[in-house]
Amino acid sequence: MADHSELAATQGRAPHGSDAHSAGHGVTVAAALMPGSRWYVVQTHPRAESKAMTNLTRQGFEVYLPLYLKRRRHARRFDTVAAPLFPRYLFVAIDLLTQRWRSIQSTFGVAHLVSHGDMPAGVPNSVVEELKLRSDQQGYVQLPRRPRFAPGDKLQICEGAFSDCIGLYEGMLDSQRVAILLDLLGRKVRVILSAESVTAA
Repeated sequence: MADHSELAATQGRAPHGSDAHSAGHGVTVAAALMPGSRWYVVQTHPRAESKAMTNLTRQGFEVYLPLYLKRRRHARRFDTVAAPLFPRYLFVAIDLLTQRWRSIQSTFGVAHLVSHGDMPAGVPNSVVEELKLRSDQQGYVQLPRRPRFAPGDKLQICEGAFSDCIGLYEGMLDSQRVAILLDLLGRKVRVILSAESVTAA
């Protein structure tokens, strides 16, 4: 994500941690933009999205840090953490005529305000509104589920009775379960597992 043009592309699809916290702490969203304001993009220092958001908010700027719930494997188990949808980027609403927006450049946690020449590069308000519409009641952006594997792909089972076994991906039964074929005792056996318990071999 080099500039605002990539953010604009998220109206049709959203991309995929950091020091972001829960939605209540990681996202600041006002009901509507103040008259004269529009959204701009701030690039933060690595893993400093929440620090930048906090300091910008203290200066009176409206800030939106989109978060989503990311599943990760840790010590052979899975957990869920809040992560920035756009690592190192957040949105800030600015009225260029009335606000001292140049102070953003020197804000702790901020690398720079994405700009065209000397002026900040705005993004369509519809980009942010689309992200908000796709957020749940806790404020997390909901990402569409897409098949991670193609039929015939080799998968490794990460947990359970068949942990570390290799099988062939057959297909999704629903959004939570997958069917894979294991070679057991010289024959193929169809096994149903949680989608989160398998990974590419």
